[in-house]
Amino acid sequence: MEALIAPEYEELRESVRALVEKKISPFAHDVDENARFPQEAYEALQSADMAAAHVPSEFGGQGADALAVAIIIEEVARGCASSSLIPAVNKLGSIPVILAGNLDQKEKYLRQLAEGKGFSYCLSESEAGSDAASMKTKAVRDGDGWILSGSKKWISNAGFSDFYTVLASTDSSLGAKGITAFIVEKSDPGVSFGAHEKKMGFRGSPTCEVYFDNVRIGEDRRLGEVGSGFALAMRTLDHTRITIAAQALGIAQGAFEAANAYAHERKQFGKAIFDFQGVQFMLADMAMQIAAARQLTYLAAVKSERSDDDLTFYSAACKCFASDVAMKVTTDAVQILGGYGYVSDFPVERMMRDAKLTQIYEGTNQIQRIVMARHLSDL
Repeated sequence: MEALIAPEYEELRESVRALVEKKISPFAHDVDENARFPQEAYEALQSADMAAAHVPSEFGGQGADALAVAIIIEEVARGCASSSLIPAVNKLGSIPVILAGNLDQKEKYLRQLAEGKGFSYCLSESEAGSDAASMKTKAVRDGDGWILSGSKKWISNAGFSDFYTVLASTDSSLGAKGITAFIVEKSDPGVSFGAHEKKMGFRGSPTCEVYFDNVRIGEDRRLGEVGSGFALAMRTLDHTRITIAAQALGIAQGAFEAANAYAHERKQFGKAIFDFQGVQFMLADMAMQIAAARQLTYLAAVKSERSDDDLTFYSAACKCFASDVAMKVTTDAVQILGGYGYVSDFPVERMMRDAKLTQIYEGTNQIQRIVMARHLSDL
């Protein structure tokens, strides 16, 4: 499939890679070490119109298709995984607006997103992770608006983002069919944020709990029909799991390149360790697995753009496969670097920590396998 990709995609890759190597990668270690927001990356991506490239052109964005966005995220993650969450989370938070928003909502929120605002996604709760339909956050009608109460857990870029797609129960007796989606603004009275989670990886992306203390919003903030929120949330993930696959792919690519370069430079027993067959086999497997993950991820991106009937299977498959590959590749990269791989002087230990989250968020890989099994008939 890679041979069939139009030249403009490879030109995009070269452009993003140059940007990353100049303005993002040099700060990756400091961002991770100090668990700070990658401000340099945000400014670089926003200046290059890559922080929310998926926003349609009629709302001030670049109108980048799903494959182009995947390539952007892949290349950013190759240099700094925390920074790749800027375009990834912006897409995750705003896809519900693209899918279900009315014209006024799109004009208001997508245009501001293209101009530099952030957009996060609030689905998970302390007791509603994989079982998202059991959420406790509620939205109750109040005159011509709604009052939201509750909290959301593990929200990426919380506090940084200006806007939030929030899923809340509007009729608990209906279960999943009683969930509705809303747009909440950071400035709304009653919105607050918990302390930053101290994470194993992706330390540069703020992850916080978001609290809604009787937040009153107008009817114009409701996304889609009442009771359609859970279906919208699942449709959203069909499109955005691909960004996690792209992220995992970039992390794996970065770790492979570091391990390959080290294997050619490091000498033991009088020769480069690359000359030992055991190391060659590890690197060959890494390259093979990355190539396979890339093809599956790009195929899923094309299916996302077309909204193919089998998108749900392929989005789950690419996220699951690419993140498993990233975990395997980064673990092997640490092994190849030996003691150097285990210390923070080299980037592979950071990449290994970052890779782990890609197997967990936006649906654990166990959940992805359930999703795939339920959609085998689509193939």
